[in-house]
Amino acid sequence: MRSWFIALVLCAACGKNEKPPPPSTVSLTQESGPPSRQPASDAARAYFAQTCALCHGADGTGNGPMAAQLNPRPRNYTDPNWQASITDDDIKQIIVAGGQGVGKSPSMPPNPGLKNDPALLDGLVKIIRGFAKK
Repeated sequence: MRSWFIALVLCAACGKNEKPPPPSTVSLTQESGPPSRQPASDAARAYFAQTCALCHGADGTGNGPMAAQLNPRPRNYTDPNWQASITDDDIKQIIVAGGQGVGKSPSMPPNPGLKNDPALLDGLVKIIRGFAKK
């Protein structure tokens, strides 16, 4: 917080019109994942917070603000049985093709624009894997 404030003061003092990015309203970290995994990128955290968390929830439990309107309910990423049953490539395919594209719920929309962004897809997988309960 303090470094953000100092950066704001310095930008204002030098007369630039650039604004610092707004602080994230959702904190998504990867501290619970395996030690070999790096934290998800800022872009992946922002995408998850703005898009995925609406249904899957910021905590990955499937209780986002839109979840009550969906049948079936969104996937609970904290479910250890589900985590063990799916590969990273399966998760990427579901994200890109959507639920209907892989024979699952049509409530999960496709995200075809992510097909050509492997770094963002990898970051989203890291976030999803980070919800695994130990």
